[in-house]
Amino acid sequence: MTEPLLTNEKEAGALIQDILPAKLDNAYRCVKPEKKSRVAVFRADGILVREGEEIAFPSWEEFAAACGERGQKPPESVWLFAVGEDSYVLCGEPGERSMERLAAAGYAFRRVRELRGVHPKERLLAAVTAWHLYVWYRDHRYCGRCGGALSHDKKQRMLFCPSCGNQVYPRISPAVIVGVTDGERLLMTKYAGREYKRYALIAGFTEIGETAEETVRREVREETGLSVKNIRYYKSQPWGFDGNLLLGYFCELDGSDAVTLDEEELASAEWVHWSEIPDNVEGLSLTNEMMEYFRENRKAEKNRKFS
Repeated sequence: MTEPLLTNEKEAGALIQDILPAKLDNAYRCVKPEKKSRVAVFRADGILVREGEEIAFPSWEEFAAACGERGQKPPESVWLFAVGEDSYVLCGEPGERSMERLAAAGYAFRRVRELRGVHPKERLLAAVTAWHLYVWYRDHRYCGRCGGALSHDKKQRMLFCPSCGNQVYPRISPAVIVGVTDGERLLMTKYAGREYKRYALIAGFTEIGETAEETVRREVREETGLSVKNIRYYKSQPWGFDGNLLLGYFCELDGSDAVTLDEEELASAEWVHWSEIPDNVEGLSLTNEMMEYFRENRKAEKNRKFS
């Protein structure tokens, strides 16, 4: 692959975690929420937010008042993280009357995956990261070793079993995003049987005993029948929608460019010239940034040749 021409990451697309000057502080604290703390409440695959020019979470003061109207205490809260000046806590869904009061204030449940275009981006990152932790807490109520109820540790983000001592930490699944190149062409795909219908790149989870580079070779071969060489790391991205850590790689075609499509995984896989790669309209995902990065590098190469 040609040496990268873009050295400033800001010249490529901005990922979901690129929220400067705000920063994510995910150090665990065993503390009670403050009045201004933001509350993450989930129902099925939805999160409680208010829409407007900017997406908003209920404050702890609002949430507690809605619960206290009927003389009830709000559900127990768990510290999540801070994003910039805002701290976030996770709470269970309150009673029906409390939800009616929150609805009257403009709050409603929205599917987490429908938030990809909302602003400001630091609140989108908060919503997605809160979802990641909510799913982990929801799915780890009991010990997988002895079946006992798990308890919250007070010093770190960990659940433990008082009966057998088993310790359970948040699950993060490593997966690769692969930009397969052939000169001025990039292999672009579309997923089979998924909601996301736009162009994507080869992707897949790292298996037990595999390196990320071996995952790149295997996934490309399994999904397209192609062989690759010169595998190079690009960048990583936390992807809380699915609890993943995405590892981006570029590599070059090694041999025939004829694609043998795995139709269970992909609806299509085609070689696209850099000039025909669509604009990055979303500005969030590592996949889209890698497409844009390849296009802008090849465009810069062409301009340099004819300047």
